[in-house]
Amino acid sequence: MNFSIDLDKQLCFQISRTHQLYNKLYQKPLKQFNLTYVQYITLLALWKEDGVTVNTLSRELDLTNGTLTPLLKRLEKAGWITRERDKKDERRLIVSLTERGKQLQGEITNCTEMCLNEMGYTPEGFNQALANVQDIQNRLKMAIERQAD
Repeated sequence: MNFSIDLDKQLCFQISRTHQLYNKLYQKPLKQFNLTYVQYITLLALWKEDGVTVNTLSRELDLTNGTLTPLLKRLEKAGWITRERDKKDERRLIVSLTERGKQLQGEITNCTEMCLNEMGYTPEGFNQALANVQDIQNRLKMAIERQAD
């Protein structure tokens, strides 16, 4: 494969730029809930499965515990979640949605769905874009595994 030093032809740069633009697109609708994009995806994970350990959430979001802990503290302080020690194993910290976190799910997801609608995808186009991104992720994981060998 030919390697180009043209920045616009660098896949890594285009993905980074896309990430920045997604954050910007979601910024306005999330602002009304005083949420950041990373806080939003944390809530998404909890809406999918509530009452999970910090380690489970860390794996789901692909965030280190060092990154996740202050984020969870801010969400707890804002009334979105609770963090409680597992009664069966005190070493484990269980993260759960509060009533507020559960009740606002529909309103928040409606706002973020409008962001996706503004991108103008057809359902087929959206599914193809998602499949392409997942393919890139899988290829990156395999490349990282090969480097580790």
